[in-house]
Amino acid sequence: MDDAKNTWIFGVYIDGELASSIRLSVTTAGCTDLPALQVFSDILAPEIKRGKVIVDPTRFVADRLSSRRYVELPYVTLRLPWLAMEYFNAELMLAAVRAEHQAFYERLWGHQVVCPPRPYPSLEKPISLMTLEYNAVRDEVHKRLPFFRSTDWERRQLFGRKSVDGLPHALAEAQAHQIAVCGARHREKSILGP
Repeated sequence: MDDAKNTWIFGVYIDGELASSIRLSVTTAGCTDLPALQVFSDILAPEIKRGKVIVDPTRFVADRLSSRRYVELPYVTLRLPWLAMEYFNAELMLAAVRAEHQAFYERLWGHQVVCPPRPYPSLEKPISLMTLEYNAVRDEVHKRLPFFRSTDWERRQLFGRKSVDGLPHALAEAQAHQIAVCGARHREKSILGP
């Protein structure tokens, strides 16, 4: 699942140290596999057949010390699936979570439980499925939590997968900028002498 072309894995760093991470899977044309399908296919398969674009954030983890020191860390990390919703024009955001985490997602964005907890492969505790209809809550969430707003440029930098010479788009841009700066410095030196 980590290497699928419809999956993005992000790390959030504080002072050069990994503080949190999240994996995002998005249904796209020809690539409809999601982690939640393993357990909730009876609920999700019909939505995917209807052509709905779904964002499935999973493997959300935060360093215990960092999350105590920076209480906003969960919000910074969970901003990433919110931006994915806008970038991919997605309709549903999933939260496959343990029962004790349901209140957080309901309070944060308005997720609703659509399936009670079920056993999940490789997890000890069962998880429930919650969904959120993005277009129904987007404006209210932006009003209440303006931090979740973003620009087109920001979303392209995070999710754009165009490549230049095999490099991801954002890295290719950074490399092009570095080459331009190096080239300018080289021209400067040649004008001024050795």
